[in-house]
Amino acid sequence: MIKKLCAAVAIGFCMTGAFAQADSINFSIISTETSQSLKQVWQPLLDDMSRQTGLKVTPFFASDYAGVIEAMRFNKVQLGWFGNKSAMEAVDRANGEVFAQMVNADGTEGYYSHLIVNRDSPLNTLDDVLKNAKNLSFGNGDPNSTSGYLVPGYYVFAKNHLDAKTLFKVTRSSNHEANALAVANKQVDVATNNSENMEKIKEHFPEKFKDIKIVWTSPLIPLDPLVMRKDVPEATKTKIKNFFYNYGKTDAHEKEVLMKLSKLSGFKASSDKQLLPIRQLDLFGQRTKLEVDAAVSEDDKKARIAEIDKKLAALN
Repeated sequence: MIKKLCAAVAIGFCMTGAFAQADSINFSIISTETSQSLKQVWQPLLDDMSRQTGLKVTPFFASDYAGVIEAMRFNKVQLGWFGNKSAMEAVDRANGEVFAQMVNADGTEGYYSHLIVNRDSPLNTLDDVLKNAKNLSFGNGDPNSTSGYLVPGYYVFAKNHLDAKTLFKVTRSSNHEANALAVANKQVDVATNNSENMEKIKEHFPEKFKDIKIVWTSPLIPLDPLVMRKDVPEATKTKIKNFFYNYGKTDAHEKEVLMKLSKLSGFKASSDKQLLPIRQLDLFGQRTKLEVDAAVSEDDKKARIAEIDKKLAALN
């Protein structure tokens, strides 16, 4: 009876009422590049995870960040790689919790958001971009991307009392790789990106990389977290945590996998506290936009700003 029930559970968990045991797991991967490119660099790690934990590990790809958030919400995936903004959404809406954070090969724990243009562009600074925005096409990031949307949305637009949706002649949203290639090919004038993806473009598309110029760099952003559903069985959680916390520490093959993945040295234990600055950034951005929103009545504006300030105070 148990075997028949297990076979019927599409998400890979064997259940008797509550989660009793798990012999397979679905691992979500955010859409920073094409699924083919992501599978190529992630599959070796997932294969190692399967061998070392005894779990059947299946990758899950979606066309946008919302897809992996919703997949975790409906338990189609049980853990995965998220950006900080999408991790915040997974924690708030998809029963997720942060358990690990990436660490760079040089030991640093952060990266940067960028605005990029073609190397032939007359645009050289953020001021150049903002002054000429009405004549420019803009490649924004996925709405749930930290470096592609949230960070530039606050530091570039909200702090300057601007709205990216109406500022530019044309605005479209895409993943990091697509935006970088669109800039290199002069299909958009300016786009968001990040320091990690620029390294990947340099490696995979060296000729295109030469055609890209950075005109703005953000403050440091915490490196990406790994998120797991809270209701994963404790024994399975322990296997998964032990795998990631020890991966790449000594084994030469594992070190090579991590370097190809994203020039990492490994993963360290983390928690939802990692998301605190992202939550503050998100709320500050909402507050700044609301302050200059002429469509909102003054009474409503005051009430909504007071609610945001209350949330910020609670975080502090």
